[in-house]
Amino acid sequence: MSRIAERFKSLKAAGRKALIPYVTAGDPLPRITVPLMHALVKVGADIVELGVPFSDPMADGPVIQRATERALMHGVSLHDVLGMVREFRQSDAHTPVVLMGYLNPVEVMGYERFAAEAEAAGVDGVLLVDLPPEEAGDVTPVLRRHGLDEVFLLAPTSPAERIRRIAAAASGFIYYVSLRGVTGAAHLDIDEVRARLKAIRAETTLPLGVGFGISDPETAARMASLADAVIVGSALVKRMEERVSNPDTIIHDVPAFLASLRAAMDAGMTAPVAGGKR
Repeated sequence: MSRIAERFKSLKAAGRKALIPYVTAGDPLPRITVPLMHALVKVGADIVELGVPFSDPMADGPVIQRATERALMHGVSLHDVLGMVREFRQSDAHTPVVLMGYLNPVEVMGYERFAAEAEAAGVDGVLLVDLPPEEAGDVTPVLRRHGLDEVFLLAPTSPAERIRRIAAAASGFIYYVSLRGVTGAAHLDIDEVRARLKAIRAETTLPLGVGFGISDPETAARMASLADAVIVGSALVKRMEERVSNPDTIIHDVPAFLASLRAAMDAGMTAPVAGGKR
């Protein structure tokens, strides 16, 4: 059983939901990433989603695009990201790590080499946002051979056939994008999320994570009542951006925000949701 499956199994047994923070590797400085990963785990992150910087992050909104630009200014590559995971594993052998990014850097490295190095570094899953299952025929067998879960995205606009295809192809968990548009968009519709998750669950037993639209404790708690995992990205990255001039404060301030989400999720808060950002 993979680390991701083990984590969801243990959370279910404990009656808790997963909290998955996203940060861009190398933002705002490469030396910040691994200590931040550890700090996020300490305050309640169950899985860490680590963004791989790419020059054309078409699925991301302005906040994460700027984070990617900051990381690329320091020359952070896929090889460097794997090195960060390897460093993280030196003192954390249990927290699952999922790489989120785009296909091009993986193609440049080569599927087999990437999968082998990711496995050796301690990566647990991969989410390539521009690789749909219809086009993953050359990639999926390689990832599976190296024990890497392949996470796919579903959107509010995904038709029934798309849901079935993703359900058949995915492993680890399925990432439901709760908003129409790029990361950081607004107008979260709780009722729509509830209905869509019900439709997805009819096709799969995999855990369902919800991302985009989680920017405050109330929203995180409401999403935790619907999904198996709450994924938070832009709200964290925005706080990092606000502290770029004094990056060492990130290690304390950003995890403190995540801790507030964890507390709300565990307390089962159900305050009305006004919408927010991933």
